[in-house]
Amino acid sequence: MASLLQSPLILSPSSSSSSSSSSSFGTCLFKKINSINRTPNLQFHELHRLTKTGSKPYQWSYRPKTNFTLRSAIEEVTIIDPPPPSSDFGDSKAERIASLKLKLLSAVSGLNRGLAATEDDLRKADAIAKEIEGVAGQVDLSVDIDKLQGRWKLIYSSAFSSRTLGGSRPGPPTGRLLPISLGQVFQRIDILSKDFDNIVDLQLGAPWPLPPIEATATLAHKFEVIGTAKMRIVFEKTTVKTGGNLSQLPPLDLPRLPDGLRPPSDTRSGEFEVTYLDSDTRITRGDRDELRVFVIS
Repeated sequence: MASLLQSPLILSPSSSSSSSSSSSFGTCLFKKINSINRTPNLQFHELHRLTKTGSKPYQWSYRPKTNFTLRSAIEEVTIIDPPPPSSDFGDSKAERIASLKLKLLSAVSGLNRGLAATEDDLRKADAIAKEIEGVAGQVDLSVDIDKLQGRWKLIYSSAFSSRTLGGSRPGPPTGRLLPISLGQVFQRIDILSKDFDNIVDLQLGAPWPLPPIEATATLAHKFEVIGTAKMRIVFEKTTVKTGGNLSQLPPLDLPRLPDGLRPPSDTRSGEFEVTYLDSDTRITRGDRDELRVFVIS
């Protein structure tokens, strides 16, 4: 059989019954196909029908012909390389991060952005954030700078546990002494213009029977990236826009103190590190150890 597979082939039968011819031909063809499946890279020629040549038994005869028809069928089968082994580590890492993100959001969801956080709440949020940072690894803003673009909603700040709107920095207190209710807090980042705006919705108490005054304060900054994951922001101005019944009033730009009158501890600039960043979640740690968690708005 091996010699048959290496040369042009014609089958020429001698006399026999039609049933014997059909059976023998089927057997030969079956063996032929099996040989094709087991033997790669062989050239075959056309297999002709068996014909009677008298009373002699079936005999093999050879004549060059066109390619065996099964060849074209075999050549049309595309051999597909096996896929690379799946990265179970990559899949498990993504699943782990997704689970930890959900855990962090659940831990801070009832803390009123940190204003209602206790010491135990602070430790719990910090521990989960550190887990996320450890699994995800170092942020590289030279690669992921585009992910900063957009409007981010602050859902937690450890600094607000100080009960002041400035967090670890000077700021007006919240409470009965100065009835200021903190609304939504956003960060608007434009990576092209380098604008970095903190936007705060406030509700200011007013003497009865006057309704509270609603206002939105926008603290405009410019930012620059330092190293791979650190950002530095420089304050430019504050704009206040009233809402509610006073929404028709124009925005008010608060004046800046002249350079000579500013205190030595200049609070116009600050630095923080982006410790986790993806398309919908951002975690930062400030230069005064503030932990902040944002989600894309």
